[in-house]
Amino acid sequence: MNNYKALRTFLLAAEKKSFVQVSRELGMTPAAVTRAIAALESDLGVQLFVRTTRQVSLTADGAVYAAQIKGAMDTLDQARRDVMNAHKAEEGRLRISSPTWLGKTVLPPILSAFKDTYPRMSFEISLSDGLVNIVDDDYDLAIRISSAPSDKFTIWRKICAIPRILVAAPGSRFVDMIHPNELQPDDCLAYSGSSRGETWVLSDGGSSISLTAGRAFSANSGEVLADMAAEGHGVTLLPGFNIAEHIRAGKLVHVFKGWTPPDLWLTLYYPPYQALPPRVATFSKFFEQQVPAFVIAAY
Repeated sequence: MNNYKALRTFLLAAEKKSFVQVSRELGMTPAAVTRAIAALESDLGVQLFVRTTRQVSLTADGAVYAAQIKGAMDTLDQARRDVMNAHKAEEGRLRISSPTWLGKTVLPPILSAFKDTYPRMSFEISLSDGLVNIVDDDYDLAIRISSAPSDKFTIWRKICAIPRILVAAPGSRFVDMIHPNELQPDDCLAYSGSSRGETWVLSDGGSSISLTAGRAFSANSGEVLADMAAEGHGVTLLPGFNIAEHIRAGKLVHVFKGWTPPDLWLTLYYPPYQALPPRVATFSKFFEQQVPAFVIAAY
């Protein structure tokens, strides 16, 4: 008998106080249970149980040993379950990193529908608008909205394109501008997590221009930028889902409609798996099928 099974047999015997009952629960003969405990006692050099005709009870040494190994055995049991579940398509735990807005609005109904289909799946969701290290931070996958990936060694999966538009507060001076060249750097509110601003590349289908954004204000939150633009502090360039509510409420309007930037990508990023674990592959496929409808509905 291997050490793991011997220790699990010992702990169950300590709980049940009956080798016969242990044999029934573990599918062993009573003699096999007796031999397993005797071998463990021989290995440790101490007596673990006092045996009578009716029951067995722990000796003082046995009680100390049981107390000391129970926590470790429980941890080992959980590790065994986690590893075994990792290879099941419909069971296990997923750690997911998501952008804040998407995690608050789009992800909950998708997770709810997924849980209805796969009730034995569990989740740990982390919301962040910055890039995360999915390997160091131990994520199973990360949802990102960004420009096209440039790292050839990154494992990623494009889900759909995310268009962006320029918006400003109705009644602000920006609404009356004809050409985006009329904007000054201080007028452009940038999405940036590094306080370095960003460069907007805009095209009207024939010509392109570049604008410097973020000199006066930048943030790593689309919600903050939308609110600042709605207060009349400038023009911002955001995905439609970030400003959909503001537009519906009349707090923001689309400006410079003939000028558009390159689309962003909604992408799933993975650790360097040789092959996607079944549970990750199952969720990825479900997410890919569901999310476009939610993202489009947000515009």
